Amino acid sequence: MSASQLIHLLTHRKAEKLLKKLLGENEVEVILQWLDRLTNVEARTTAAQILEVIYGLVQNMKVVMDGLYI
Repeated sequence: MSASQLIHLLTHRKAEKLLKKLLGENEVEVILQWLDRLTNVEARTTAAQILEVIYGLVQNMKVVMDGLYI
């Protein structure tokens, strides 16, 4: 583990402990679950956008290969 990874891990743990003290254990868990779901939604949205771009590129290539490009 690099020094920067260790610092990131320790900072993350300190922040999590502080939030648990301020908000309470249960609220922090709810927030972390919400962030996890949000991350999953963002990943699926990004994947859908990438597929849309790839589909458009394939369609453009098909037009060029068929000689219909004007």
